[in-house]
Amino acid sequence: MLRKAYHLDQPGAQVEVFAEDGRIVLVPKVPVDAAQAWFWTKEWQAKEAEASRQLADSEGTMYATGEDFLADLP
Repeated sequence: MLRKAYHLDQPGAQVEVFAEDGRIVLVPKVPVDAAQAWFWTKEWQAKEAEASRQLADSEGTMYATGEDFLADLP
């Protein structure tokens, strides 16, 4: 029942194991498709955080449509 509830019955399911306060802790981990692994690298996540910061600070130019963006290219 727990295996299904935490998706550990799925192919490739993994569990992180560590000790904490004298206990063994198991944390379910959802595997990342190899084709998408680049997105979860530290470097890419740092770029995502920077982009989120810029968006929150209203930095850069926002375009309503893709056509507006393309029209603004040199």
